[in-house]
Amino acid sequence: MKIQKKFEPLIAGFAASIIIGVLSFLSFETSTGFWLIFSFGSTTLIVLIFYESEFAQPYNIFFGHLLGIIIGIIFNEFFGISFITLGLSVGTTVTLMMYLKIIHPPAAANPLIALFADVSLNYIIFPVMTGSVVIIILSVLINKLLLKRAYPKKWY
Repeated sequence: MKIQKKFEPLIAGFAASIIIGVLSFLSFETSTGFWLIFSFGSTTLIVLIFYESEFAQPYNIFFGHLLGIIIGIIFNEFFGISFITLGLSVGTTVTLMMYLKIIHPPAAANPLIALFADVSLNYIIFPVMTGSVVIIILSVLINKLLLKRAYPKKWY
């Protein structure tokens, strides 16, 4: 049975709480590492509200976040933080997302996270890759089982 439109915002909000709650639990209550970054909040909104869009598809989520954090780490390692590197790292991310067709708007913030937080290469695995996979798995389950939606439209 399809969810009534008037209840969709409540269920989507509850589902967003679940996704971020799971990532927070894994971050704070286990010894596995940190699973959460700021841009994941926006990713959660996109997979629950704009689930049919190209930038909400699993391939874009995973590789968009991966690309953004790698570019941020490269800029941080070679040039450090400045108004120039902050701008250029985001610009480079946007350009490459467009060329590679892996557009995921929240991931454009990842270079800023890498530069401001001075993260290491380990950050690519925890939290970016692992957190992205958790978001993808939970969003597929929530969209299919709870919200009764056809998500994802495509995997790659």
